[in-house]
Amino acid sequence: MEPTPLLIVDAANVVGSRPNGWWRDRAGATARLRDTLVPLGGRGLPPDLPPPVEVVLVVEGAARGVPGVEGVRVVSAAGSGDDAVVDLVTHAGQRRRVVVTADRELRERVTGYGAEVRGPRWLTGGGAG
Repeated sequence: MEPTPLLIVDAANVVGSRPNGWWRDRAGATARLRDTLVPLGGRGLPPDLPPPVEVVLVVEGAARGVPGVEGVRVVSAAGSGDDAVVDLVTHAGQRRRVVVTADRELRERVTGYGAEVRGPRWLTGGGAG
């Protein structure tokens, strides 16, 4: 049996991809994103990512205090959120790793370590990423 896939979400990038006033309350917007991720552990994102899935949300800056909840582990980046995402990818072994971000530089960094990348719209239901 293969290990559970790891879904790593770049919170700042995903939250920032929607012009819905997130900049007025970054922590609140990040908490709302976290809450939408909760069902993904058991549901996955078929057909691309069948369940079960380990979900990790990487937060930084003003959202650093957002806590994890059952079903979503929150990693507060000590420095750069991108560096924290890369660290998660490199320490996950050979299990399947899917990173959600639109950041081109981060996409290049994580694919260099064998991770798959999807855009924010793939996660939020707006189409292919």
